[in-house]
Amino acid sequence: MRILLVEDEVELARWVARALEQGGFVIEHVADGLQAEARLQAEEYDAVLLDLRLPGKDGLAVLKSMRARDDRTPVLILTAQDTLDERVRGLNLGADDYLPKPFAIAELEARLLALIRRSRGRAHPRLQCGTLVFDGETRSFTLDGAPLALTRANRPCWARCWHAAASR
Repeated sequence: MRILLVEDEVELARWVARALEQGGFVIEHVADGLQAEARLQAEEYDAVLLDLRLPGKDGLAVLKSMRARDDRTPVLILTAQDTLDERVRGLNLGADDYLPKPFAIAELEARLLALIRRSRGRAHPRLQCGTLVFDGETRSFTLDGAPLALTRANRPCWARCWHAAASR
């Protein structure tokens, strides 16, 4: 699953990208709102992780532009701005979810999967090639009906392969 991470704090972005890539996501990172707009107009993503305070163009302006051009990509706002008014404003402008910083990576991953699942209107598909089966819901493989263990090192690789197969 391809995710656009829009975050100007470089260390936080590296940490989030590394953690999500270990979970099988393919992450593209940009550090400002103008770069985010360019990527969103040129590419398709399964979801966007969007900070609010960004150089170039703030996150809410990026979100507003997305929704104005009918871009329905799920958007999860990640921000230190955690007031009720900010959350309501972001959700009213079209954000699908809101997660205040600091956050647990397990919760971020679960929220991303839920957003993507809902945006597709169905559970993740099962892909099958002979007796090899990939279950998109659990993001696990079975071979001849038995679970197939994957190491952390090869998870990003199978995630890219699955994304390519699923988007055909």
